[in-house]
Amino acid sequence: MKIGTTMYIQNYQDWGRFGQQENGEDVPPLEPNTDAQIWAQEIDTVLKLEDLGYDSIWTVEHHVSPYTMITNAIQALTFFAGATTKVDVGTMIVVVPWHNPLRVAEEITMLQHVLRGRRAFIGFGRGLGRREYKALGVDQNESRERFKEGIDVIKLALTQERFSYDGDIQHYENTTMRPRPRDAAQLIDDFCFSWGSPSSAPVGAALGLRPLIIPQKAFAEYHKDLEEFGKARAQAGYEPARPRIHLHMYCDENAQRAEENATRFILEYLDSANRNYELTSDHFKNIKGYEHYQAQLENRAAADYNPGQAWVDNCVWGTPDQCIAKIQKLVDAFHPDEFMLTGRYGSMPHDVSQRSLELFGREVVPAVHEMPTLEPITYTASV
Repeated sequence: MKIGTTMYIQNYQDWGRFGQQENGEDVPPLEPNTDAQIWAQEIDTVLKLEDLGYDSIWTVEHHVSPYTMITNAIQALTFFAGATTKVDVGTMIVVVPWHNPLRVAEEITMLQHVLRGRRAFIGFGRGLGRREYKALGVDQNESRERFKEGIDVIKLALTQERFSYDGDIQHYENTTMRPRPRDAAQLIDDFCFSWGSPSSAPVGAALGLRPLIIPQKAFAEYHKDLEEFGKARAQAGYEPARPRIHLHMYCDENAQRAEENATRFILEYLDSANRNYELTSDHFKNIKGYEHYQAQLENRAAADYNPGQAWVDNCVWGTPDQCIAKIQKLVDAFHPDEFMLTGRYGSMPHDVSQRSLELFGREVVPAVHEMPTLEPITYTASV
C-alpha cells in the first residue's frame, strides 16, 4: 500500500484579520513576511519526505484567502518533481472551471517530462468557493459545463496532435499542443475526480476518472457514492477503480497528547474550511449545480448537527500503533490505491508537524507498505 503527504500551506492565524478586511473594516496590513515564512517552512518539510519513506507529494489549488496559499498545484509540483528523485506527485485538485483547459494540458505535459518516468496523479474537480469564482471572474453557475468541456479538451490535447472542439463554452479549431506528452495514456489513466455532492460522483466517473475521496462526511456514507461511481464507470466502459483517500494525520508517542493536538488542529482546519467555503451561508440556493450544499445546510440546522466530532473521527491520529490500526480499517473497508495525509493544518507549529511526520515516517509508513493493495470493490452488482 502506498502512502503520501499533502501540502496545504495554511495561514490560519490570519483569518480574523482577513475577514474584517473583507468586510471593509479598518485593520492593520498583513505583515509582509508571514506568508513567506510559512512557505519556506513547508518547502523544507516537503523536501525531506522521500527520505522518510513517503511515496508521493500532493497539493491543492486555492485562491484569495489564507485557507490554503497554493494558487497553482501543478507549478508547485513541478518544482518538487525537479528537487526529488523517487516520489510520485498528485493534485487534489485542479479546479477545471477556473482554467483554460489547453493551458492545463500543457502544464500537465511539462510536469510529466520533468518527472522522468515517475507518475502524476492529476485530480480534478469543480470547486466550491464563491469568493474564488468571483475573484477569478468565472460564473459559478457554469461550473458543471466548464468541468465537462474542460476534461474533454484536456484529453483531446493530450491524445491528438491536432484537434478541434466546439462546445457551449470551449471552442478550439485545428489546435495543437507542444511538447507532446511522454505518455498520454498513462496520464489519462491516472486522472482522478473528487466530488462534494453525491450527484456529481457519476459525472467524473462517466469521463473515465478514478475516485479521489477528500472526506466531507463520515466514511461509511461514501460506500453509496462509490457504488454510483462504479456503476457510471462500468456503463461508460471503464474497469473498476480503487479510490485514493485523503486524510489529516497527527502522530505522537503519547496517546493523550496525540488526541489533544489532533482534536485542536483538526477543528481549526474545519473552522478554516467553513470560512473559506461559507458553509453556513445560504448562498448555495442561488447557484446552479450546488443545491446539495443548501439542502445539507438546512438538514444540519434542523438536526442541530455539529460536524466537529465527525471530522476528528475521520482522521488518522494517535500513537503509531493507533495510526496503523486506523489505516488498516480503511484498507479493509475501501481497498484503496493510496493514502495522502496532510501533516500540517490549522495553527499547528512547524516543529510540531515536523515531529509528527518524522515519527509517522519511521513507525507507520513501513507498516503501511506491508499492507497489500486489494482488488477494487466493483460496486456494480445491479448494473
